Amino acid sequence: MYKEKNADRFTGFADIYESARPRVPQYPVDVLCRYLGRTPETVVDLGCGTGLSATVWQGVCDTVIGIEPSAEMLAVAQKKSSAKLRFLQAFSDDTKLPDACADIVVCSQSFHWMEPKATLAEVDRILKPGGVFATVDCDWPPVTKWEAERAYMQLHDYVSTLEMQLPDAADTFIRYPKEKHLQNIRESGRFRYVRELTFCNAETCTAERFRAILRSQGSLQTLLKLHPERIREPLRQFDETVERIFRDETFSIEFCYRMRIGIK
Repeated sequence: MYKEKNADRFTGFADIYESARPRVPQYPVDVLCRYLGRTPETVVDLGCGTGLSATVWQGVCDTVIGIEPSAEMLAVAQKKSSAKLRFLQAFSDDTKLPDACADIVVCSQSFHWMEPKATLAEVDRILKPGGVFATVDCDWPPVTKWEAERAYMQLHDYVSTLEMQLPDAADTFIRYPKEKHLQNIRESGRFRYVRELTFCNAETCTAERFRAILRSQGSLQTLLKLHPERIREPLRQFDETVERIFRDETFSIEFCYRMRIGIK
């Protein structure tokens, strides 16, 4: 099934994912609470990965529940557990949570791995009346020196093309287009108000982290597992380019985000 395929795609690099991926900034928290109109009691983070997107809600609400199907990602997330933050292994269309239990449901960098109709039906089931649903996605690569961005995109495009050309790689996932998130939320008929917001957030970076951001992508990891000989040299060239551009510099990068929101 597509769910198992997509969960298995994130096996083998949880440590890279945890160290390289951006932390969800405060802005979406503030906006979603404003749309809710009150302080949330329970927030559910669907496809929470290693828990990076769940921890931002600590101190905001009484309970944060991270839902993640990948056992490896979940193991890293569970190290962040606390009295108000817990993680469960489940799929987005079958969370095992009670009806009308959540004030806010969020998918951070994850909704494109979920079958939208079934997931939105589950979101509708677990959301309280007046609850808020949001998908939060960042654009790749982050904003930095243009030469580094170009090197990232050249390798990313090569990987994407190769992944679709190799049958065994193409068979490892089903991805749903991010550009249809807003349309899928609107056409589900489960939300009375739908809109899209954009924002950006700055983080500190090094050459090592910039290289790791690309390595945190499932497409590259799939090729490293199945066809390392096809990716080894392009990856070496990318690493050399990044090292030449940044050397030992610590610098600022900006992640650009698109947030699609539905009010139940």
